[in-house]
Amino acid sequence: MSHRCETIGKYVLPIFRSLVAKELINTYNLTQVETAKKLGTTQAAISQYINSKRAHKGTEQINKLLPQIREMARTTAKRLANDELPPKEVSVCKLCSSFFEVESY
Repeated sequence: MSHRCETIGKYVLPIFRSLVAKELINTYNLTQVETAKKLGTTQAAISQYINSKRAHKGTEQINKLLPQIREMARTTAKRLANDELPPKEVSVCKLCSSFFEVESY
């Protein structure tokens, strides 16, 4: 696994999933169970995202990417809420490549 993949997996993906989960619950009024199904995870993981017990570490390492992560999370949440994006399409590789097309890490 490359350093980029490790960085995305350790820092970016948890923050991204947390932001998507919060957006689905706060903006689209989905339950934690519905959100978990859309993200392909458990209700317990969603609860941890919502209560900032998961995915809050490491933001300083990716601080320059946070605006882009937030925008991608909003877009992804909207597509998931509107059933325009199947859960299997929320891909780590697509997320990673979108960051590194714009800027080297």
